[in-house]
Amino acid sequence: MEIKLDSKTILEKEFKTGMRGYNQEEVDLFLDQVIQDYEAFKKTISELRVENERLKEELASQQKRPATQNTGTTNFDILKRISNLEKHVFGSKLYDHE
Repeated sequence: MEIKLDSKTILEKEFKTGMRGYNQEEVDLFLDQVIQDYEAFKKTISELRVENERLKEELASQQKRPATQNTGTTNFDILKRISNLEKHVFGSKLYDHE
């Protein structure tokens, strides 16, 4: 996508006046707002491009690493599984001695 206007072009744009021309002060105020928006958009686009490149590099770096098993299990999950396994294997014998 090619952007045809920049803040300098907008600032320097001159309009011909006709018999019933526009209020020049209103036009200038409006163009000042447009320029501010263009500058904000330009800054945002630049920041997003930098972030996009960083994320691409991070993704490429992660894809190069050897695959590790990251199932997202926590110690609590593991202990819960062990407890369920003990109940299944030993049944009520675990709880008879209490």
